[in-house]
Amino acid sequence: MCDTLEHPRDRSGSGRRSFLKATGAASVLGLVGGGLFTGAARADALTKVQRDKMTPEQIIEAMREGNERFRKGERKDRNYLREQRASAKGQYPAAVLLTCIDSRAPAEVIMDLGIGDVFNCRVAGNVENEDILGSMEFACKLAGAKVVLVMGHTACGAIKGAIDNAKLGNLTGLLAKIKPAVQATSYAGERSAKNYSFVDAVARKNVEMTVADIRKDSPVLMELEANGTIKITGAMYNLGTGAVEFFA
Repeated sequence: MCDTLEHPRDRSGSGRRSFLKATGAASVLGLVGGGLFTGAARADALTKVQRDKMTPEQIIEAMREGNERFRKGERKDRNYLREQRASAKGQYPAAVLLTCIDSRAPAEVIMDLGIGDVFNCRVAGNVENEDILGSMEFACKLAGAKVVLVMGHTACGAIKGAIDNAKLGNLTGLLAKIKPAVQATSYAGERSAKNYSFVDAVARKNVEMTVADIRKDSPVLMELEANGTIKITGAMYNLGTGAVEFFA
């Protein structure tokens, strides 16, 4: 990974390597080598034209391939300074993510994303509420994002808290949003926060239920998905292996 904003080898102005190297996208968008949009335009941030040419499926595949690079330690040097400058006057993210605040699960890092590639809503337990839904509606209806991705992760502390009926100030109300997933999880073994297999099963169910709730609670997003404009789906990140499992 690059430890500075500008890598010494990247000062010549060559195009950035970034996240949307998807199967099939290269031929559609004119990508070359292992980078994103490093053709004639030499863009340092995702442009509207590039984003709009991609399908939701290609965007998901791009995030999947970014995670594979991350797991192999093949993340290439990127120039965050040029990405910042290129996106300063406009942003065209391809997706909006709903992820947990866990410090070990930063979506942009584990899927090899850059500045301007995605919107990311982060809250403990990746639960949805009116503010999150409003943000997603802005991202998709107004800003043009094509994927809504809810990503949970293994060994989630919020899930453990919901299982244990933990109570602490405003956290109590947040955990209450996860408890329906605890109850809805079918599991034959020990149903406790000490059993990590059960914790992970609940985390997965929580993602599935949150995806369903987004469709139910946001007519705006549901209509966009019905029209094929966007795709709403889920994923699970494994803290131990570094792998992201996309549900679709």
